[in-house]
Amino acid sequence: MSVANGTPYDEGNIFARILRGEIPAKRIFENEHALAFHDINPQAPVHVLVIPKGAYVSMADFSANAPDALVIGFWRAVGEVARQLGLEEGGYRILANAGTDSHQEVPHLHIHIFAGRPLGPMLAR
Repeated sequence: MSVANGTPYDEGNIFARILRGEIPAKRIFENEHALAFHDINPQAPVHVLVIPKGAYVSMADFSANAPDALVIGFWRAVGEVARQLGLEEGGYRILANAGTDSHQEVPHLHIHIFAGRPLGPMLAR
């Protein structure tokens, strides 16, 4: 079982339930390594989430515990989603929050892809 900062993976989190098909999601990409779907509360004209298929709480957990093929396949899936959405020309931002200080809301590793307008500075000053 994956653990991040002493916290075990919660099999009941919303992304685990989406992976199991218990909760619907507007899926846009799926392979053996990852699932991508539209965020239900978009923060930009394009706001997609990409999650690995596996019980990983955070990037630290994923990079330490996932098999190499999953790590590589997941990051390739992130790139494929951006290509399929046609985001390369205008640009896009990828973001992963980890832990409470970063405001991670779901304890399953997820990458946000934002695009569709100028996104401004990375952090509020």
